[in-house]
Amino acid sequence: MKIIGIAASLHAGSYVNRLLDAIRCELPPGADLEAWPRLHEVPPHEPGPAPSVVRELLALVGESDALVLTAPEHSLLPVELEYALGWMARAGVLDGKHVAVMCASARACGAMWAQAELYKELLGAGAVAVGSELVISPVCPHFDDDGRLWARDLRAQVCETVGQLCQAHLREPVLSV
Repeated sequence: MKIIGIAASLHAGSYVNRLLDAIRCELPPGADLEAWPRLHEVPPHEPGPAPSVVRELLALVGESDALVLTAPEHSLLPVELEYALGWMARAGVLDGKHVAVMCASARACGAMWAQAELYKELLGAGAVAVGSELVISPVCPHFDDDGRLWARDLRAQVCETVGQLCQAHLREPVLSV
């Protein structure tokens, strides 16, 4: 199972980038997560041919089995993620795609708002979304030296969401012609 991961933060050491790395540690055998690091390069949608960075994103997502998005606490999505979702929706690569959404926030309501915005965009594009609102306070360390979540409750939430995503792929009907 090939999963593409996009962290909606432009800061390398941010919690949502670290969360994407932690998700990789919880994947079942046979699943692989490839992080796509070029979100900051995605321009707004314009008529005409897609720029090369957008073509790369569309090809990766189109060829993948699933997508994982990690987002920070925002009542509005980061503009770069809005751009990427817009390109993907217009190209139809999210139609029927299973997408796991995990939003990290110091407050539960912040994660809830970000997740609600992402669900609205994803469902409008035809994606099948699952997710988890993670309360990750910046005052406490949550990741060990290997990048894994050490807090049992957070790790259990990540494992549950990953399990939903991977099981959804396994339950896909096989169509024969």
